[in-house]
Amino acid sequence: MAHRKNTDPTAQRDAQLLEIAQRQFHLETLETRNWDRLDFHDVAVWAIRAALEEAFEAGCRTGPAETHP
Repeated sequence: MAHRKNTDPTAQRDAQLLEIAQRQFHLETLETRNWDRLDFHDVAVWAIRAALEEAFEAGCRTGPAETHP
């Protein structure tokens, strides 16, 4: 069975954010699990910076968002 790429922009964005969070923060998910030890993490400022830079670069590669009136 062929794997189809998701064309929903929100789903694509969320998938990209999860990939960055997994790579930079070693998180399993970005979903709220209502358990403090799973929902709150100590993160170094350099890891936050790296994740923000990666997200910014991903946004630049994607281009401007479409706006609807």
